[in-house]
Formats: sequence, C-alpha cells, structure tokens
Amino acid sequence: MVLAFNNTVHQHNTAPEPLYDTSQNPTHETVSLFNLTLVSTTRSLASKMLIESPGKNRVCFINAHCANQLAKNDTYANAVHSADYRLPDGSGMDIAARLTGQHFEDNLNGTDMFPLLLRDAERAGKSVFFLGAVEGNARGTSLWARRHFKNLKIAGTHHGYFDKEEEQDIIDLINRSGADILFVAMGVPEQDIWLQKNWDRLNISLGMGVGGLFEYYSGKIPRAPEVIRNNGLEWIWRFAQEPKRLFKRYVLGNPEFLSLACVNAFQHWQNAFASREPGQISRRIMDLALATILILCLSPILALLAGTVSATSKGPAFFTQKRIGLNGKSFKIFKFRSMYLDAEERRAALIGQSEREGICYKMKDDPRVTPIGKFIRRFSLDELPQLFNVFTGDMSIVGPRPALACEVDMYTEEQRKRLDCKPGITGLWQISGRANIPFEHQADMDIAYSKSRSVISDFLILLLTPWVVLTGRGAY
Repeated sequence: MVLAFNNTVHQHNTAPEPLYDTSQNPTHETVSLFNLTLVSTTRSLASKMLIESPGKNRVCFINAHCANQLAKNDTYANAVHSADYRLPDGSGMDIAARLTGQHFEDNLNGTDMFPLLLRDAERAGKSVFFLGAVEGNARGTSLWARRHFKNLKIAGTHHGYFDKEEEQDIIDLINRSGADILFVAMGVPEQDIWLQKNWDRLNISLGMGVGGLFEYYSGKIPRAPEVIRNNGLEWIWRFAQEPKRLFKRYVLGNPEFLSLACVNAFQHWQNAFASREPGQISRRIMDLALATILILCLSPILALLAGTVSATSKGPAFFTQKRIGLNGKSFKIFKFRSMYLDAEERRAALIGQSEREGICYKMKDDPRVTPIGKFIRRFSLDELPQLFNVFTGDMSIVGPRPALACEVDMYTEEQRKRLDCKPGITGLWQISGRANIPFEHQADMDIAYSKSRSVISDFLILLLTPWVVLTGRGAY
C-alpha cells in the first residue's frame, strides 16, 4: 500500500525559527572506533544537529551487528564510511569505546531518537517519509507520528518489499511527495547500501536507515521495559521475543563483536603507546596495574559502601556527573552518592555561601550532604568508584582534580593549562590541603605538576595520600 499525504499537510505562513544558529556548523565531540568517526553528544543535541544541519546529509546508526557486518561486507563498509554522520547505537558500542579509554556521551540509537527527530522536524516545518518494513508497518508508524505530533508534515509511506524494477518508481514517489527527511527501514546492511546507491537521485535533505524501528512504533513488537533498556540489556529482551530469527545475530554475533572490540582496542593502545614518551607509557601501565589491583582488593568494601548509601537515603548508590578532562574533553565521572537527590537543584541557592575563594564551590556544612555522605567524604571513600575511570583511561591515579564544565568556562587562559594532563584521583593539591587551598593556588600547583610530572613524583604523591586521607585535612 502506498500513502501520500502531500495535499493534507499543515502549511506555515512564516518560516520556523531554527533550533540553533545555523550560520555555522554545530560542533560536537567524536569518538574514533573501528576506523570510524562517530558522534558523541546527547540525544537531544544530536537530533537538533541532524534536523538543522545545512545541505544534504546521510546518517548511519552503528551497533554491534553493524560492526560485524563492516568487517566482512565491503559494499556496506563503503556506504558507512561515506555517510555524513555515524551515530553509536547500543551498549556494545560503549563497551568497545571504553576499552580504548573513550566513551560516548549518550546511546544515540534510532528507536529512542525517533520521537526527538519528529519533534524537531515538526518545529522546523520539515516533512517526513517512511519507507520500508512489511506491508502496514510504515503506515502504522505514520499513524503513531500523527497522534503524537499534530503539526508534523507526513509526506507519505511505502513498504520495503519492492522489486528492483520498481525502484525508480519508489524514488519518484518520494521526490514528488516533497519529503525533506527519509526514514528507511530495510535492516542492515541493505538500508544503508540502498541509500548510498540512490543518494544522488533522492531530493531530500536528510536520510537514515532505522532498522526495525517501524515494528516498534507501529505496535507490532513491544519494546523492553525502561529498566531493561537503561541497563543495556534490550538485546536480551529482543532475543527472547524472536529467538530463532535473532540467534545468529546475538548468540553468535555478540562474541564476534567482542573479539573485534578487543582487536580494535589492542590496535588503539599499540598506536597510542607508539606515539607516547616512555614516561607516559610507564604512567599508563602503573594506572592500569594499580586500578586493577585496588578494584579487586576493595571489591567487598565497594559493595558494602554501595549497599549502605542505597539503604540510608533515597536514590542510587552511584552518582555520575560530566567532568572536563585531558585537553578539555568531557567524560562521565563515577562517585558514591554523598548528597540527596535534589542536590543539583539546590546548588544555585547555596552558591553564594561558598566557604572557598575562587571558582570552585565548597561548603563545610553543606545541607545537601547526607549523614553517610559526610562520613564517606571525610575519608574520601566517595572517590573510590573513580578507579573505574582510571581503568577506562578517562582519569589517572595521580593528576589534577577533574573540573566541572561550568568551572572551566570561568578559567583564565593560564588556568586552562591545568587541562594539559589527565585528571587524577589524588594529586599535588590533594596532599597539600585540599579545600583549604584557594582555587587560584590550586591551579598554579596543577600547572606546575603538569609541567614537571614524572613517575617518581607520582609515586611520592601516592605515598603521602593515605596520611592525608586519614587526617582529613581540607576534606568536606
């Protein structure tokens, strides 16, 4: 069945305001993985970037199955490499990234991004066309879109089961519909190969392959509960629904992907070490060895602390926050939660009561800190989960304190030099007085450390750290 809605779309009398300044291309961080450059940003920002990017753009979503296909299908690999944007899809990609000391800001899978893309397309006055899947799924997805986005322009739909002889007719249909955005649901690798092959014949501004997305939004297959999705286990849910069809993809494909990820990580570190000075290599080896030993030895304490934090106040045991690391690159830091859940909302009201001079906010009797939080802060136990940041390469055992983005925004040009080395769990500032030291002096110490650091200086800082922790000087 073919549906074209071109004559029934809502017309706008004035051009919609852009979602952001399009006078220059939006910037975003990237992650290099499997010889690909992938976008690293939030779902919301990724959606706005794709909808408002000027010109004509083709998008590929890359998940574990895609990585497996890339390794053995040259035609598909060419389609992916020539795409304008590649987005990480699924927890497998994050695992592969962390093996190389990198991480993705968010899981940019098509199923979760779909409503955001439609929302931003509606706001930008752009029309969409749904192509692919079995008869009825594209139409069912368009009906879902109409229910949730009343002013969205839906140019048309068509199923994905057509002969090669019909291909030009389908392309003509899409072009006549006036569609700006084309969602193609033909599965990997077919959808991306089809888009690349016909790209010059399609009069659209944005095209992307979205896999099985239409099956979910047409109501044919239910999605996994949110708690399963948030823990990166949606693949298990999907496999339980269609074990026969997905056996090869998951049971055989997941080990294949993990082996590819390990090979990729080995090559990454081999290249990284080859370009590093001997001191950098020694420091990374020391970081990995110490982090591994400490995680293994402290695992009972980590489990006990996690249980205690969860049991004594409402909320998760762990707290994650965006911090700025080496060369200004952001990463997600791990800590035991020491504050109440509404701490971030209350921060603005307390910022004027900071008892520390300079940029960094510190307060001895911060009302946002839980009773157990005061104890774990006193002995720096809340910092222990950062051993996992060291293991993945975002942090070092020794280095400057990892800063908040809002703090970095207020740095002087000189203070930005403290970002020239990887942040650490302990450092020169920490053993010299911690929060008792004004930020300006802390920055000077961090910059001096960055210029003269060595394995020996790191070792001396490590020797002094236990005494500083036990005495609690400047800890609050």
